[in-house]
Amino acid sequence: MIEPCGPAQVGYAPHVTSADSTSSAQEPRPEGDPGSEHEAPARPAGQPDPLRGSRTSGFWSAVLLLVVLLLLLAVFILQNTQKVEVSFFGWDGHAPLAATLLLAAVAGAAVVASAGALRILQLRRRVKRGRKS
Repeated sequence: MIEPCGPAQVGYAPHVTSADSTSSAQEPRPEGDPGSEHEAPARPAGQPDPLRGSRTSGFWSAVLLLVVLLLLLAVFILQNTQKVEVSFFGWDGHAPLAATLLLAAVAGAAVVASAGALRILQLRRRVKRGRKS
C-alpha cells in the first residue's frame, strides 16, 4: 500500500517570508536542493553575461531551424508526387501536388508580407509627420 507523504516526510521545509514570521533566520533548505550547496557569485555590474545570446548564436539557431524546415519540405515533396489538375484564370494543366501546394503557400506568404510592409510604411509616415509637428 502506498502511503501519502506530506511535506514533513520528504524533508521539505516551506520558505518563510518576513510577513509570515518575525524571526530573521532562514529556514533550512532540503538536502539535494541545488541552492543549499554553493550560491552562484553575483556578477559585478557592467559586465555582460557570458551566456548571453549573440549575433553568431542567433545565426546558427536560424541555420539549424532552416535545415530542419528544408528536411521537412523534402519529405513533403517526396510523399506528394502524384499529379493533380490545376485551373487558374483560364490556365489548365497538370502539376505535382507538392509543387501546387508550395506555390500556393508562397503566394499566400507574399500577400501577407506585402500587407505587413504596407502597414510598416504607413506607420513610419505617421511617425515622421508627428515629429515635424
